[in-house]
Amino acid sequence: MDVKDTDKESMTGSEALVNSLLAAGVDTIFGYPGGAIMPVFDALYHHKKELNHILVRHEQGAIHAAQGYARASGQVGVTLVTSGPGATNLITGLTDAMMDSTPLVVISGQVNSKLLGSDAFQEADVISLALPVTKWVVQVRRAEDIATAISKAFYIASTGRPGPVLLDITKDAQINSCQFSYAPTTYLRSYMPVPETAAHQIAQAAELINSAKRPLVLLGQGVLLGKAEQEVLEFLEKGDLPFASTMLGLSAIPSNHPLNFGMLGMHGNVSPNMNTNACDVLIAIGMRFDDRVTGSLDSYAPQAKVVHFDIDLAELNKNVICEVTVPGNVKQTIPQVTTLLKAGNHSAWKESFSPWDTQEFDEVIAGELFPNTPALKMGEVVHHITQATQNKAICVTDVGQNQMMSARYFKFTEPRSLITSGGLGTMGFGLPAGIGAKFGAPDRTVCIFVGDGGLQMTLQEFGTIMQYNLNVKIILLNNNFLGMVRQWQEMFFENRYSETEMVNPDFIKIAEAYRIKSRKVSQRSELDEAVREMLAHDGAYFLEAVVENKGMVFPMIPADSCVTNIILKPSLQEKEK
Repeated sequence: MDVKDTDKESMTGSEALVNSLLAAGVDTIFGYPGGAIMPVFDALYHHKKELNHILVRHEQGAIHAAQGYARASGQVGVTLVTSGPGATNLITGLTDAMMDSTPLVVISGQVNSKLLGSDAFQEADVISLALPVTKWVVQVRRAEDIATAISKAFYIASTGRPGPVLLDITKDAQINSCQFSYAPTTYLRSYMPVPETAAHQIAQAAELINSAKRPLVLLGQGVLLGKAEQEVLEFLEKGDLPFASTMLGLSAIPSNHPLNFGMLGMHGNVSPNMNTNACDVLIAIGMRFDDRVTGSLDSYAPQAKVVHFDIDLAELNKNVICEVTVPGNVKQTIPQVTTLLKAGNHSAWKESFSPWDTQEFDEVIAGELFPNTPALKMGEVVHHITQATQNKAICVTDVGQNQMMSARYFKFTEPRSLITSGGLGTMGFGLPAGIGAKFGAPDRTVCIFVGDGGLQMTLQEFGTIMQYNLNVKIILLNNNFLGMVRQWQEMFFENRYSETEMVNPDFIKIAEAYRIKSRKVSQRSELDEAVREMLAHDGAYFLEAVVENKGMVFPMIPADSCVTNIILKPSLQEKEK
């Protein structure tokens, strides 16, 4: 049945839901069945060829996989779970998706309408729980409302600043019959996804940028979400504008572009952080001035006039007061400014980045990528793998030191190549997100970097990899510590390692139990061969790299400190301890 040609055909609410998903262009769903959603899974049984349902091992795995799928593909991720604990297990993922602007349509089952409020088996007030961490949440109690709710959900999730939407569908709505008709939503009276941009705002932005002697551009994930990579590249090149990226903005422009000076923020590169407080015009594109980028707002770029491009009006003048704000989708607004831009030449200003880059290489990068210590370093493992993939792989990370080292040392040639939990910093994100990324971009190599702490939070998703024979590469950077917390304890809590040392299992045996080819390396001489073997293997591969157990991620800007207050190495006191 071609659902697009269906007109008022009678069917159950569950069938209407499945046909609505097909009409919305969905081909992949991540989920876990249960009593209150069983009618929908029964309807799915008859659409196996059109809808690929991925059975995960935990609902949190389902929503993180949907996030990975959305981030890798640029499409809306879809999750399907049951009521009660099935729905509550999604709250972390919903919060993560909300903070990182990931488009999701999340569908949860619910008890029969007549049982609502009675503390029925597996009843939970998911509407109240999800309301603060979604763009829109609705409970559907009638079969005839399902198609419209699905249509609205996809429109809201994917337009404007993307985000998660949750539909809670009662069991009687799934079972009862309705006359089915699906129409894509293109307008909602109370919802304006893209704000209007005034001509004077474009003109003011161009004028200020043209007058700049020391401009610095900050690229955020909004460039990727708006699919504006080419437009932004033309803007940067015409103005000869040096730029750096937030962590989630990495990969929007290739790492080796001559105007690219790396990553901003707490563990970012020295030169863009230092020159944030030396530039005269700061141009922010699709980023929200997060505290991990700005440090102390009181001392953040006080000398600079700020131009802020963003689709979300709430972000403009929220954290940093701007000289000019340009609301709208950067795919439309940036080309308008580019048209008014003069061809720039900022050679002297760009040269000012070089001394900082040299210092960072000499004091941090050289020792991390080319160490003379016996133990493997996290950075060198990441470096070897990105080189072996010609910088073309999708890098998925968990959270912690593995995340920061991956962001710093993995390099990118294609957009949508870094998938990580930014705003919420969710440990356990990496493995299921990597699964989703592989379904979202099946032709690309997916490398999943995890730590021993985060891996054990969603380790059960090895079962999903096994069941679907996924060709993903999992790299465990194992230091037998909760490494990032341990680093803070070492730097700010006088080496009091309170509950951060891990007693770990034999990860190789666990991976092999899930029929995943595995190898463990602890010697530098083994690394190249192991990486080659991993990438050549046709199937899932688990590489455990035993790294130094007290490694540090530098540079580091202490929390709530000035962005120029950069620590490049441990203090003498820390070394002695």
